[in-house]
Amino acid sequence: MNTYTALTQVAATTPLDTGNTAWMLMAASLVLFMTIPGLALFYGGLGRSKGVLNMMMMSFGSFGLIGILYVLYGYSMSFGTKDIGGLFAGPFEFFGLKGLIPGEPGAETITSAGIPALVFVGFQFTFAAITVALISGAIADRVKFSTWMVFSALWVTLAYFPLAHMVWGGGLLSGSESGVAAKLFGTTDGAASVAPIDFAGGTVVHINAGMAGLVLALLVGKRIGFGRQPMRPHNVPLVMLGAGILWFGWFGFNAGSALGANESAGLAWINTTVATCAAVLGWLLIEKVREGHMTSVGGASGVVAGLVAITPACGNVTPLGAIGIGLIAGALAALAVSLKYKFGYDDSLDVVGVHLVAGLWGTVALGIFARGTGLAYGEWKQLVVQIVIALVALVYTAVITFVIGFALKKTMGWRIDEDDEIAGIDTAEHAESAYDLVGFGSGNRIGQSRPEKDARHHNETQKAGAQA
Repeated sequence: MNTYTALTQVAATTPLDTGNTAWMLMAASLVLFMTIPGLALFYGGLGRSKGVLNMMMMSFGSFGLIGILYVLYGYSMSFGTKDIGGLFAGPFEFFGLKGLIPGEPGAETITSAGIPALVFVGFQFTFAAITVALISGAIADRVKFSTWMVFSALWVTLAYFPLAHMVWGGGLLSGSESGVAAKLFGTTDGAASVAPIDFAGGTVVHINAGMAGLVLALLVGKRIGFGRQPMRPHNVPLVMLGAGILWFGWFGFNAGSALGANESAGLAWINTTVATCAAVLGWLLIEKVREGHMTSVGGASGVVAGLVAITPACGNVTPLGAIGIGLIAGALAALAVSLKYKFGYDDSLDVVGVHLVAGLWGTVALGIFARGTGLAYGEWKQLVVQIVIALVALVYTAVITFVIGFALKKTMGWRIDEDDEIAGIDTAEHAESAYDLVGFGSGNRIGQSRPEKDARHHNETQKAGAQA
């Protein structure tokens, strides 16, 4: 499915499909699990020990905030029927989800897929939340938590909700007769003859988040010591655990975007699996050739790169095409993560190298591998459409993110104090530390409780007195 079902297609008389509903409830829960705790663990492990809690809190905090905003006006802006210039829908049409709640007079509560509208809302909320959380990895260890929260609210409102409408809700980047694709190659039966494809969020989620991460990394500036001090992941098992949870949850992300328990979901599941497997191999191969070692962090990062790349394509390519997309994605992302050292921007946890690069590749690769319409099938127009859609999304996100980020830099400020950054952002921003290795006082031994230490001190004092 290239675009999601808009509420203009909802019929109040559509019967409830309990199988589809059960699957979509599970899919929404899987995507929630991707962020809390999957992404939080993945990013937390990749960061330094003195910033792991802040890194995880950036996911938790934005997730909680966006849950409220999505119910208030985010869903209405993304999937409402009152289109405004092809950019977004009216924010007050379904404000607070009015008109979608069972029992309300005139409420249209069942979508054409046979699932409750509220289930679709929940599914889409998790997409919005994880997109914002993804950005946080680009600015780890150095920004005020309060500024991050304000940014999250502004960015999801001005960047994510509009782009979701543009791509999935019938706006400028969709297959509608008034969209960019229709202007390029005309219309057929009231829709674009060559419709853009973004099955589960390559443009809306990964290009969007990746570009925002790049802009913020440039605006906020480098961490103290970047390029001079080692800033290696502090807990690789957490990284691998987080990557595993992301892979598991991603089946809800991709297969759930079929909006039902059907053949399309099955194809998306298989394609997601094989593309990710191939991406791991592609990343590890680059590491072996370049550095002589295949690392655990590389394997985990390859997982994410493959998942990102196949997201827009999982419902529209064959498994062989998915393998090709994944293999190239792993290799490209492995090469791209070193660009920050070459160009001097501090993308702390490689949001740009993984999400932007792999997301762009997956979106453009549809122009090559899309069944029936890609270059591999003798067609070229799909490639043009995919490139144009990706470029428009890049420019839109870059401009919006810069305006928001620059305004916050001049008002609230982004950076914590230099001394606080050196000492550790966890203590400065949250008054906590992830690992209490010292305990109660500098003289305490690691692993002993206070009573144990008191007893040891008492015994040693008595022993000394007896010897005296």
